[in-house]
Amino acid sequence: MALLTVNSGSTSVKLALYEADAAKALTRVASEQHSGALLDPAAVLRRLAARLARAPQVIAHRVVHGGTRFVQPTRIDAEVQAAIEQLSALAPLHNPVALGWVSAARELWGNETPQVAVFDTAFFAQLPRVAAEYALPARLGLERGVRRYGFHGLAHEAMWQGWCRLYPRLAAGGRLITLQLGGGCSMAAIDGGRPVDTSMGFSPLEGLVMATRSGDLDPAIVAYLQRELALNGARVIELLNEESGLAGLAASDANPAALLADPSPQAQFAVELYCYRIRKYIGAYLAVLGGCDGIVFGGGVGEHVPGVRARALEGLAWAGIELDADLNEAARSGDAQIGAAEAPVKLHVVSADEESVLARAAAALLSG
Repeated sequence: MALLTVNSGSTSVKLALYEADAAKALTRVASEQHSGALLDPAAVLRRLAARLARAPQVIAHRVVHGGTRFVQPTRIDAEVQAAIEQLSALAPLHNPVALGWVSAARELWGNETPQVAVFDTAFFAQLPRVAAEYALPARLGLERGVRRYGFHGLAHEAMWQGWCRLYPRLAAGGRLITLQLGGGCSMAAIDGGRPVDTSMGFSPLEGLVMATRSGDLDPAIVAYLQRELALNGARVIELLNEESGLAGLAASDANPAALLADPSPQAQFAVELYCYRIRKYIGAYLAVLGGCDGIVFGGGVGEHVPGVRARALEGLAWAGIELDADLNEAARSGDAQIGAAEAPVKLHVVSADEESVLARAAAALLSG
């Protein structure tokens, strides 16, 4: 079986091709990445098809938002596609793009080729009620779908799986904190394989300071800025998503590595606030989990910027969290152990292989 994964973002896509042997074990045989605001799914897939020896027999798509309806990988038909489109109000930058890739793949390889949606929110679908709900009346909250959904689920699941391979003696991975640090940033507290909290909520705007997103703030700020700047609510949310975070604080660069190297006070403050928020969430998740066995970093920043890891974990020796400075500095690409050998909490960098999660999920669904 040839299986194609389509991991689409708002302005990028990662494609990976897998082959399944007779025992249904999956092996990645090719991968590529494309980016650009004007990315054309049909053109990208046509170029890919021209290079393939045979057409894919299964296509698996990352879909950011599944709401409360889609909590498992789901084969895409007309009804499912319409439901994903309805959820676009909750993920306007991502769900419509994913549907564009679905349509392009169908046009190229036909209705007979099964396509599977794997939802980024599904990993967090069973959050404990105290972590999932906001303190709102039902008529304002749950009845309108206003709850904490969580995002980056595929990445957090991939990091958890990588951790479990490193520590098979820990039942379902024990107590783990995962950090997906990239343009968007999120954290998760995972207890025995079950996510019990995560930093992103109703939208990917909640939680950590990110490249251009503000992260946590007082909701009254939205109404205040509307009045002060004579803007509508949608424009204020756009400012919080696209002109805030590190870029807004530093008024220059949204890249933590570049800001770390910039000696200006504002650049250093931006990085400090970024890392402070991470450290604050680590403390919260230690309380939620009752301590932890390990902390895993993933994502472009988490995997490649030792300075962010070091600043984020400063002052946490009291909790058994200690970096090995040399190992951390050397870990700039790929999986690595970065913690002090004698420290109780194990620290690792684990590449978040979302494509493999997509492939396994789709293969399991269709073989079941």
